Amino acid sequence: MLTKKEQRLRRARQTRIRIANQGVARLMVNRTNLHIYATVVSACGTKVVATASSAEADVRKQLGATGKGGNVDAAQVIGKLIAEKAKKAGVDKVAFDRSGFAYHGRVKALADAAREAGLQF
Repeated sequence: MLTKKEQRLRRARQTRIRIANQGVARLMVNRTNLHIYATVVSACGTKVVATASSAEADVRKQLGATGKGGNVDAAQVIGKLIAEKAKKAGVDKVAFDRSGFAYHGRVKALADAAREAGLQF
């Protein structure tokens, strides 16, 4: 019997195999109870192109006095920020790697915000 974490990692592994065959940059999302993280990795998988997280000081200021990074509002801010950084680095098209997390809530909010900011996936 697999634990909840092992099941998520198994789903993530299968997704990464499919993304590797596409040969495009990868937008990885990781979420914890307190924060959400986004990283764009090059098509070869060896170079980090851009990163953004709700743990960064300027993002926490933007979120307000509470600075909570574990909600949908924070995910939207991170989605816009990662899209801006990726476009500045020359990456317009990515494959979305949700790391085995369900596509709803914070993960969906980050993806929608990145699409609105100009990333294609």
